[in-house]
Amino acid sequence: MATITFKHTPFGDLALISMRGCEELAKKVDYYLTQWREAPTGHSYVIPGICPRFGTGEGKAVLNHTARGIDAYILCDCFNYSVTYKMYGQTVPMSPDDHFQDLKRIIAALGGKARRITVIMPMLYEGRQHRRSTRESLDCAMALQELISMGVSNIITFDAHDPRICNAIPLGGFDNVQCSYQMIKALIRNVPDVQIDCEHMMIVSPDEGGMGRCIYYSSVLGLELGMFYKRRDYSTVVDGRNPIVAHEFLGDNVEGKDLVLVDDMISSGESMLDIAAKLKAKGAKRIFVFTTFGLFVDGLEKFDEYYNNGLIDRVFTTNLIYNPPELLQREWYCNVDMSKYIAYLIDTLNYDNSISRLLDPADRINNIMEKHVKELQEQK
Repeated sequence: MATITFKHTPFGDLALISMRGCEELAKKVDYYLTQWREAPTGHSYVIPGICPRFGTGEGKAVLNHTARGIDAYILCDCFNYSVTYKMYGQTVPMSPDDHFQDLKRIIAALGGKARRITVIMPMLYEGRQHRRSTRESLDCAMALQELISMGVSNIITFDAHDPRICNAIPLGGFDNVQCSYQMIKALIRNVPDVQIDCEHMMIVSPDEGGMGRCIYYSSVLGLELGMFYKRRDYSTVVDGRNPIVAHEFLGDNVEGKDLVLVDDMISSGESMLDIAAKLKAKGAKRIFVFTTFGLFVDGLEKFDEYYNNGLIDRVFTTNLIYNPPELLQREWYCNVDMSKYIAYLIDTLNYDNSISRLLDPADRINNIMEKHVKELQEQK
């Protein structure tokens, strides 16, 4: 087997460019980078980049820092609706399209002078429009191709809705990062009495499309796996999709077990809550929800209702996209911080070293599981 030699010279001067709405996450990432690299007091790897708007809503990007020779990492949250701008005197929330356009403006402002450009887009822009059904646009594929054509070397995303979208850019870098270790760590920290074994816990996928990530959890934790499939009415189209008629369960008996529902995102949460209610009716003990992205597009009231009625116990999502203050205050909600992981990725890539070990958390999961089992045994 070939020996991997780790490099100790940066590929270029490290520069972290935070798009609007990512300032808090960038600040946390910058903290770890400056600590690890023993940077001088007051030093920051974040370089200022702004996208001012004209009164008509048109925009431009301005970088107040040299771009020549830098190894640029652009942090972008296309789903931060708290960011606004003025257009014809009205305050307008930024849509995913607006954020993506600003990302391209920042890349253009670099003017081809950066040594390398990496885009860190935790939730992939148009990731749910990843395949064509009849006469539809392939928005995600087009967006990825556009970024590569503008000079982006690598795109890092988290828990892509369908990772096969990387086929759209076969000659471009594309890393799909999972949050499984951080999720398990957060579960143990927030629910210290949880018993993660076949007798007491089970992994459940809310649909057939999410089986891949659920199989990983099931395999690495040694747990049984169940799945729901969506029965749809294919004779009707509502909002461009065939409506769901019912959720049907495939799997072993769940009675008396803690269940972990795993998915890439909560949009409205309607399907997830419906599934939680069905599992509770089957005798499930506690229900925990793992989703990388919590959009909650229809608000939080339904989740409050289900929590108060004992149908869900905890919902875990990450800070990779915007989390409104009212969500962070909910008793049922647990926020999973990913800033240290992002800092590890950036620090490793800046030295042009392999991130393979960072992308496979199996060893870290095994270590934290052994520690948790030992702590439970000591408490008996």
